[in-house]
Amino acid sequence: MNDQTAPASDDDAAITAQLGRAMRAPSQVASRCHLRLPIVAKVPPVLNSGEPFPTHYWLTCPLAHRRIARLESAGGVRAYDARVQDDPAFAKAVAGAHSAYAKERDRLVPDSMPHPPRGGVAGAAGSGIKCLHAHYAHHRGGGENPIGAEVAASIEPLNCASGCVADGKRSPDWREPQAKP
Repeated sequence: MNDQTAPASDDDAAITAQLGRAMRAPSQVASRCHLRLPIVAKVPPVLNSGEPFPTHYWLTCPLAHRRIARLESAGGVRAYDARVQDDPAFAKAVAGAHSAYAKERDRLVPDSMPHPPRGGVAGAAGSGIKCLHAHYAHHRGGGENPIGAEVAASIEPLNCASGCVADGKRSPDWREPQAKP
């Protein structure tokens, strides 16, 4: 799922076009769609400004972003928070995802950094669920994340007929395809 092969001609330009702004630190593509465009970028734990940054996997795909925003607006974060409270096995799996995420990110933190980023997925403390976009990005970037895996099952396939980016700019011809039945 974290297919990094066959990079687009200019990943930075594609990510900037997808987000509508430049990333705040040099990033790598962690996952691509069938059109070879970025879906997820890996972000270092220290931004260009020197600020700590807890979000190691950043969702760039406009289609995935839209679909996940709909899940969140329908109460998805609250539902997962409740499930973590009510289901010990699920809570353990989510805690494992938070821990693995933090360990991967923290290996990249310079020893000299006075205030390193903290928390798990999206900087969440404990077993909290802050953002379904971040859980999906972690899953899509190759992490074992039970929330991200369930979100993926709800929003994929990311089946755009044409790219959201063309020639380093957001494509005016891009349209959201129909969600799977």
